[in-house]
Amino acid sequence: MTYSLAKLAELVGARFVGDGDLAISRVATLEHATEGQVAFLANSKYRKHLEDSKASAVILSEADLPYWQGAALVMKNPYLGFAKVAQLLDSTPAPAEGIHSTAVIAPDAIIGEGVAIGPYSVIESGVVLDSGVKVGPHCFIGKNSRIGEGSLIWSNVAIYHGVSLGAFCKVHANAVIGADGFGYANDKGKWEPIPQTGGVRIGSHVEIGAGTTIDRGALDDTVIEDNVIIDNQVQIAHNVHIGTGSAVAGTTVFAGSVKVGKYCIIGGACAISGHLEIADGTTITGMSMVIKSITEPGVYSSGMPVAQNREWRKNAARYRQLDDMHRRLKGLEEKLAAMEQAGEKKE
Repeated sequence: MTYSLAKLAELVGARFVGDGDLAISRVATLEHATEGQVAFLANSKYRKHLEDSKASAVILSEADLPYWQGAALVMKNPYLGFAKVAQLLDSTPAPAEGIHSTAVIAPDAIIGEGVAIGPYSVIESGVVLDSGVKVGPHCFIGKNSRIGEGSLIWSNVAIYHGVSLGAFCKVHANAVIGADGFGYANDKGKWEPIPQTGGVRIGSHVEIGAGTTIDRGALDDTVIEDNVIIDNQVQIAHNVHIGTGSAVAGTTVFAGSVKVGKYCIIGGACAISGHLEIADGTTITGMSMVIKSITEPGVYSSGMPVAQNREWRKNAARYRQLDDMHRRLKGLEEKLAAMEQAGEKKE
């Protein structure tokens, strides 16, 4: 795919500088771009790379424009501009082309216009694939599930029964959506499974990373609202609800019935205990453990930064003494308060 510089400017809402007929076919970094490629400068501390860049054009801000002598796309948010241009020039192949002869499709499944289904995929009874859906090889889509218009399902994805996925979503390889939640009752040491009869409802423009698992609800549905991005290998337990515009980084774990607000950002390798609520607009930094609800938006952290092993061992030993130190400190404070009170009485 090739666009003129002027056409790219029109499509991404930028002002172009230089030859509007300049042909652009790929995106690249400032250091490695060559002829026909567009690079970007989103952080002014990297201005030094402009001088030696061989890019045909650069996406940058008005403040950085004086430091670049070539063609440019000028906009307030160059990184957003880069994302939009990269989408236009994306050469990633579709998960599937056409309907492969080895695909197994139930007679009553509804297959929309332009749907593609890869080799050895199974589409069960009652499934609806809206127009433009692409299902990669070796996928399974269970009974009465629906995949919205233009969504892309990559290889080896398992979507269980009763799952709904909105329009223009991406589900990357080996994701599992709609498996049973972790629901059991204990009878004198024997675990009795509780059938998970809810479903999973996923909105539009949602991206789900490779190897991520989203469990079905126990009774009500697990819900992912519109425009949510979920990284690789995230575990989302039954009846979790993630609000519009939120982002979750890799290997984060949500226990059951967590409710995440809108426009939250949750860093990698976080652990969120069950039945908690996270306020709209909250940011949780990586490696954090959340054990109580967050009612006020802000930035929250709990992960311990790395230290030399000798220092870490000393701190770990002191951590085990915190309760004793607290009691001793409290006793000293009480003695000091009593002494001060006695002195005031003498005066």
